[in-house]
Amino acid sequence: MTQSITYAQTLFALEQAPKATLTFYRGIEKEGLRVNSDTRLSQVPHQNPLGSALTHPYITTDYSESLLEFITPVKDNAKDVLAFLQTAHSYTYQYLADELIWPASMPGKIEDELEVPIAYFGSSNIGTLKHVYRHGLWHRYGRKMQCIAGLHYNFSVSEELWQQLADLQGKEVSKDFMSEGYFGLIRNFRRHSWLLLYLFGASPVLDKSFIKGEEHPLQELDDDSLYLPYATSLRMSGLGYQNNAQDGLFVCFNGLSTYTSTLHQAMQESVAGYEEMGVRKDGEYQQLNTNLLQIENEYYSDIRPKRNPKGGEKPLTSLNEYGVEYIEVRCLDLNPFAPLGINEEQIHFMDLFLSYCLLNPSPMLRDAECREVARNQHNVVLDGRNPSFTLQRLGETVTLKDWAQQLITQMQPLAQLLDTTHNVSHYGAALASMNARVDDASLTPSAQVLATMKQKNQSFCDFAMEQAQIIAKTHSATLPAETQQHWQELAQNSLQKQQDIEGSDDVDFDQYLTEYSQKV
Repeated sequence: MTQSITYAQTLFALEQAPKATLTFYRGIEKEGLRVNSDTRLSQVPHQNPLGSALTHPYITTDYSESLLEFITPVKDNAKDVLAFLQTAHSYTYQYLADELIWPASMPGKIEDELEVPIAYFGSSNIGTLKHVYRHGLWHRYGRKMQCIAGLHYNFSVSEELWQQLADLQGKEVSKDFMSEGYFGLIRNFRRHSWLLLYLFGASPVLDKSFIKGEEHPLQELDDDSLYLPYATSLRMSGLGYQNNAQDGLFVCFNGLSTYTSTLHQAMQESVAGYEEMGVRKDGEYQQLNTNLLQIENEYYSDIRPKRNPKGGEKPLTSLNEYGVEYIEVRCLDLNPFAPLGINEEQIHFMDLFLSYCLLNPSPMLRDAECREVARNQHNVVLDGRNPSFTLQRLGETVTLKDWAQQLITQMQPLAQLLDTTHNVSHYGAALASMNARVDDASLTPSAQVLATMKQKNQSFCDFAMEQAQIIAKTHSATLPAETQQHWQELAQNSLQKQQDIEGSDDVDFDQYLTEYSQKV
């Protein structure tokens, strides 16, 4: 939001606003690997009763054929989004035979990366494009990194809130106004996302096979597991989703035009190493192109501005043309103690945190602050629970505990406003729970993972397998007949839709890829 309106003034104005103004919308994309009882990835293809991974609206796969992804519709309350996610899991578990859904972000044993089956989306041109893109990820970064699982949190706010904020600033609601607002949220998020990594990071340990033969800073926890004593989220470290090949890529989050132009440039910039690899080898596609990014989704970031593209449009084109529709948070680990990877309390805190980022003044990020943000994120994932851990804030050194407590104090009036407006108490309760984690690092999921392993004398794989078995029981309930039929119809309809797409292709893939690449 603009600098002339303070956070306190915004909250005061919202106290007078109708209840509907403070409505938030969220959808969740939750990943989970299908594994066998030996913790290794299932080699069984995505099952027909689950529908088409290409066209099913709610059950798909990500990088690997074994990496399930559950997508919820947008919901305006936490209970509904979790209930939908529960139904999706319960339906899926009926068709997994002896497989389990791995509850941790870091995978189990993968001795050879070729054990990771690349997702297949059928024979259509769009399905082939998705498959070849994943081949490119393999050749560029390796398969293991691509089967790390996470949870994406999609967030937007009501039209009434945008109107209220526009009125407060003497402006008109427009796509540009909303895009500016969402980018203000993104900038504040990047300043403060280290807090989410501390509070919700749940990957302080991994199986040795994941980085077999590579140099790393980790310590041995047991014969099979590596860890760092104060790590929060190794998934978000250089060992996980952070991508060294993209180190030189600087994407500017100061506005929509700078964001899309820097990404567009990366999608046009050919890389010598990728040219050497070639697009095709022995007649088989290795990657979509030789550019730094094959497509925009290849850029790894903890948060993205998003818009659902209209038919046939590239996401960046749609985003540029119509503005930001919602934001996607991508830094959340799966919580292996939560049957759905996330719980209601976390959702309430996420809504509170993201609305706090939106409603606060958000200066442009200068280069020096961008470097601080990157260092803070890098350090907190490796050492964030260290009692003496410090962060950099505009050139000053501050302890994580002090800065976190300041943020929580600043969120308190917003939590109170939300609780009062909706006649609930869960925002304040979630904030109090997170404050307890700041006071006592042993309450964080990352600390609890290590404490449980040590208490039970378990390796990482033993721990995650036991949690998988416990969680599977929570998804074993028989669905009502009407619900079962609905999900069966969703699967059948998606399979038919895939067939229709395959039957409607009127050019070969070579021509399709050429035409796709030429789209603006």
